[in-house]
Amino acid sequence: MSLSSSLYQGITGLQAHSEKISVIGNNLANVSTVGFKGANILFEDVMSQDTYTSAGVAQVGRGVRVAAIYSDFAQGSFETTTEATDMAIGGSGFFTVKPKSTDNQYYTRAGDFRFDKDGYLTDPHGYVVQGWAMQKASTAAATGSSTSSSTDSFSITGSPADIRINNFQSPPEATSKVSVITNLDPNNLSKSNSSTNPYFAMFNNWNGTNSTPISGSSYGYSSTLKVYDEVGASHNLTTYYDQVTLSNAGGNTVWEFMVTCSPSEDGRTLSGAGGAVSMNATSGAGVLMIGTLTFRAGQLVGESAYTLKSGAGGAVKDLSAWKLADFSTGGYPLITPNFIQASGASLATSTTALPIEINFGIRATDLTSNGAGVMGWSQAKGTISTDASAVGNKISNVGWVPSMKNPSIDAMTTQSYDTGGSSTLFQSQNGYTAGFLQSISVSRDGVLTGRYSNGQVLDLYSLTLTSFTNQWGMRREGGNLFSETRESGPALTGQANSPGKGTIASNTLEQSNVDMGSEFVKMITAQRGFQANTKVITTADSMLGEIIAMKR
Repeated sequence: MSLSSSLYQGITGLQAHSEKISVIGNNLANVSTVGFKGANILFEDVMSQDTYTSAGVAQVGRGVRVAAIYSDFAQGSFETTTEATDMAIGGSGFFTVKPKSTDNQYYTRAGDFRFDKDGYLTDPHGYVVQGWAMQKASTAAATGSSTSSSTDSFSITGSPADIRINNFQSPPEATSKVSVITNLDPNNLSKSNSSTNPYFAMFNNWNGTNSTPISGSSYGYSSTLKVYDEVGASHNLTTYYDQVTLSNAGGNTVWEFMVTCSPSEDGRTLSGAGGAVSMNATSGAGVLMIGTLTFRAGQLVGESAYTLKSGAGGAVKDLSAWKLADFSTGGYPLITPNFIQASGASLATSTTALPIEINFGIRATDLTSNGAGVMGWSQAKGTISTDASAVGNKISNVGWVPSMKNPSIDAMTTQSYDTGGSSTLFQSQNGYTAGFLQSISVSRDGVLTGRYSNGQVLDLYSLTLTSFTNQWGMRREGGNLFSETRESGPALTGQANSPGKGTIASNTLEQSNVDMGSEFVKMITAQRGFQANTKVITTADSMLGEIIAMKR
């Protein structure tokens, strides 16, 4: 082996350490780059050359070369920011971004995102962040004579797509559930009385054609809350209560109740023998439900409820036109106000109706038929009174009043205790009017949530996080971006905080994971290695000079 081979060995050392300095320089140049992942360079020796010695065949190394440059995907430190769309991933995974109108996808740990003028959530290059749209699951469709309760939940739908908020308004939601929990003072005696229909005496005093449908002297207590129709308009829903005068009722007390709205807002139209009846011009306008609440020792034990159905024939104050109410699947009776006068939406059984369940703290747990086609209702004595007129004037035994089948009392329920006066203990409804987007937030599960002026908090998108079987095989594209390669394997997408995916920290940016102290130590060793290899070259050159000097 000639002496000149030492020159080439030294050259490989110079080249390798030059590459190492380049890697270190790039790491240090990006020490403040958001989401930057440093790189580590690894060396390997070049294939050795065989040489013969007295001891046999030996090997002499031929130098060094770069074996691999691996990205360091260690977690960088977090920096708190004031922007909700600044996001950092705690753990594994990458954000997925995509240039508009292309199928190319890139992956990044830099979460410095902003909404552009078109409502897209983009990175600094204008690439759109990918996520799943969140769909609100709500069930309120009528089925036969029962309607399912409205429940709000959100789930992802479809495949990952551009995150874009192009509608900065929250649509209104019609009220579908109302809870009114009161304490009705047993000392508040009856204000409305009737010898023929004592359980509906207060209803007989209602006149929807008057400016004041019922006078304050005709009821014992009232409770009002706002509800919303399909277009987001608000309406006052008032429940009136009046104690029924009983005779030898065995310790039971009964209160008549009446759920009402403003007569002018009653949009129901019912058919009867006299033709279609527009409710807002009748004496019964505004009355949505009538019924009774039965108490034993102050505790609610039974409820009856009647609503106006077809066949009124114009006589909307005729108690025979008021039939036992339909139930939601939760076991609560339903009203159908039809505030916007939708066609065919005045009955709970209509497919276009938007009924509202009324919850006083008691519900039926058995919604089967009693054999006479009446579902969810029973009666202790006599034949069940399917219409209000059949209840009659039997005030000595409340068993003649219908009640829910197998009633269940809620934890919070209407009561009748002597507390110094009637009062509303709790009331709620689940509707709301339209609202405008006020702010955006992101949860640790990567769910992008909008907060609206109507108080609603709506889940809009779920961020798409991507991982790879071999993340070290990804290709750096510059601009804090990586791309998929054959070596990295296919992209594995999922939601944040799912197995193999990290969590999201909003108002936070991940900083570069470059450690300057470590880089400076590497720089020193690279510098000394470079110097050592230059000494090999200069020494070999000096030795070659001595050989040339042998011949003068």
